[in-house]
Amino acid sequence: MTEQKEKVFADGLISKRKETAPDFVVVNQSYKVEDFVKFLNANAKNGWVNTQTKIAKSGKMYTELDTFEPKTNTTTQQNNNDGLAF
Repeated sequence: MTEQKEKVFADGLISKRKETAPDFVVVNQSYKVEDFVKFLNANAKNGWVNTQTKIAKSGKMYTELDTFEPKTNTTTQQNNNDGLAF
């Protein structure tokens, strides 16, 4: 069973869809720079921060940290670490 991680919301970021916006405008985003920079610095991995913007049951949008990490293939790692040079 997959362990459910606690949601980490993107501080300093607001995403909204304006009803009057043209179809090609998907979402408007506002950044509170000081808060968002802190969020980015706290969650950066290899110079990147991945987020997902979702729609809550209430219909409002929210953005959260994407914490997905692919599982490493231990068999491949073991085979590559057997001391043989190719």
